[in-house]
Amino acid sequence: MKTYELLTIFKPNLDAEDIDKNFKKISDMVSDFGGNVESVDKIGRKKLAYDIEKFRDGFFVASNLSIPEDKVAEFKRQLRLSDSILRTMFMEVSKKAELTK
Repeated sequence: MKTYELLTIFKPNLDAEDIDKNFKKISDMVSDFGGNVESVDKIGRKKLAYDIEKFRDGFFVASNLSIPEDKVAEFKRQLRLSDSILRTMFMEVSKKAELTK
């Protein structure tokens, strides 16, 4: 399993409880695919660089997760189907280079 970083931007009209419920759905989805969520950082409400679906700001949540490589495409598809998510950024976390002597 590889480690990934997921940045999720939720719609700003959701309250904190709805954000928690929606992220819980994402966590459950990761578990269903055989992965696990390693860390979650609720960054909070931030202004967007440009309007997305007529929203000027969004609620940002960054998380690190591990998921099997063959499930990544389906996981991304499921994220796109969510009505409460404005945008996602899904990246593979690369290992840091080590100096050897």
